[in-house]
Amino acid sequence: MLSAPGGAVWNEWLVRAPGARPAAPRTIEELTPWSCTVDEVARAFAPARPMEGTAPTRWRLAITAPDAGGERREYVAEFTWGLFQRLIT
Repeated sequence: MLSAPGGAVWNEWLVRAPGARPAAPRTIEELTPWSCTVDEVARAFAPARPMEGTAPTRWRLAITAPDAGGERREYVAEFTWGLFQRLIT
């Protein structure tokens, strides 16, 4: 959670429970809505570049990821409450 001085919440994300197995996508096709956290996508397709979201509960990452055939392309992954929602190409 990211909060302002005085305690106002600016941003909060859902994360995996301690000890839970993280998602580890290898291709862009493995990214399905609600399947991965921001951190999991950033680690899977490093280096990822954080981007401003379209609302306080939204976040974006610029990533380069392979498809099932191995071709690498640039994408923007969009998240809501810290969970993957969609790709913007």
